[in-house]
Amino acid sequence: MTESVDRPPAAGVRAPSGADGPPVTADHPLVSAVKPLVDAMGAELLVPEEAQQDDVVLAWEGRDVIAVRLPQLSDSLDHILAAMERRHGMPLADLDRKAKQGVVRTLEARGAFSVRHGVETVASALGVSRFTVYNYLNREHAAKGE
Repeated sequence: MTESVDRPPAAGVRAPSGADGPPVTADHPLVSAVKPLVDAMGAELLVPEEAQQDDVVLAWEGRDVIAVRLPQLSDSLDHILAAMERRHGMPLADLDRKAKQGVVRTLEARGAFSVRHGVETVASALGVSRFTVYNYLNREHAAKGE
């Protein structure tokens, strides 16, 4: 089980193993700076000594401060879609055609369609068929002259 750093600073404060100086807390400037990005990606913050080989350990002034466990790509797509719904203030399926085309453009730029079943996942979120998503992509490529 991993220990998240998403707690109030007073709870679960731990210093990295063998570190000099005060313990690292959730209100550390580096943690505060990266948390919006971590949340947007659907990643998880951990104390550095719980990092595994594939986790990214971030340091501040020569000291390991926090570790980031990146999500699976398919989980990231779900988080991106949820963030887009929040940004639009409604389910993506309720958007008009032009807005849906904009969502597809944004998702393509972010690599959503390189994820296995990405087209199907996006089509489901938009309330359209896979064929419609491919049409949106083809129109965008034609407009760019690709």
